[in-house]
Amino acid sequence: MDRLIPVVVIKELKETEKILSALEKSGINCAEITFRTACAKEAIEFACKKFPAMNVGAGTVINAEQCEDALNAGAKFIVSPGLSESVAKVCAKHKVPYYPGCVTPTEIMAALELGITTVKFFPAGVYGGLKALKALSAPFPQVKFIPTGGVNRDNLDEFLAFDKVAAVGGSFFVEEALEKAKA
Repeated sequence: MDRLIPVVVIKELKETEKILSALEKSGINCAEITFRTACAKEAIEFACKKFPAMNVGAGTVINAEQCEDALNAGAKFIVSPGLSESVAKVCAKHKVPYYPGCVTPTEIMAALELGITTVKFFPAGVYGGLKALKALSAPFPQVKFIPTGGVNRDNLDEFLAFDKVAAVGGSFFVEEALEKAKA
């Protein structure tokens, strides 16, 4: 798993190549393209064809239909803001990693019952950040977390240093890559 997961919002399909090229030039080989826009499916499909070595996934997937669309477009992993049993089942059927948003012990236990041991911790800043992750790790030592929402350049290294953090996600990676590309 990549340790840096840029959260990418593609508003127009033509932005896809520019953004993914900038990420690639910045040494980031992963992109979570969110399903928040009308062109998300097409952007994932384009990204998977144009950047075959890049680990392209779909984010903000909230139901089984979106999940199927994302997988048909070529997504290599699925991320949700919360836990969806129907999305988990689709991912299990296709043997694709699913990272649901889980911030409470009850949500983590539900994920574990579905066989999921790596969860998104979103929004990390609102739900206690690293301090909360450390507290949740005590009763769930088998769980790894992907904090997003509140992760930034100032606290990135602190999150990555914690052994229960599998990766970190954020839109700031995209902003930084695009700035570097301009320079």
